[in-house]
Amino acid sequence: SPLLPEEIFSSVGRMARVFVYGTLKKGQPNYQHMINGTHGIAKFQGRGHTMEKYPLVISGKYNIPFLLNIPGTGHHVPGEIYFVDDQMLQFLDEFESCPDMYQRTPVRIVVDEWEAVNSIMECFVYSTTTYQPEWRNLPYYDNYDSLGNHGLRYVARESRD
Repeated sequence: SPLLPEEIFSSVGRMARVFVYGTLKKGQPNYQHMINGTHGIAKFQGRGHTMEKYPLVISGKYNIPFLLNIPGTGHHVPGEIYFVDDQMLQFLDEFESCPDMYQRTPVRIVVDEWEAVNSIMECFVYSTTTYQPEWRNLPYYDNYDSLGNHGLRYVARESRD
């Protein structure tokens, strides 16, 4: 059973909440980084969706999902909530090319599955304000799946030219 927040804080020190909506979700191409202990601790806590709507687009020649930091536009984007330690947060910052490509910002997440359902909590999310202006005209997805019927399969880093 998931640990309660106070149990996590006391057992592993200061933890941050991170909400993932793209390739780091379970079953997606980069999920292994969330469970690979060498990067630090990431404890899955539940599922939720953004309280505000955001545009979720897939862009670039590697078909990377981006949450554009334009609150009020797009969809209530679903994802997964993790408690992460400082080491994992540092890894995620580097992995997400933060702050150049993505910026880690606090976003209100509505909890869908957890002990405290229907509560709202603040989680860090990797969204972007440094996107190309034309990305605003891309289709907005209501949920990310690399193998979705959009046909825009994510290209893993090791496969990029």
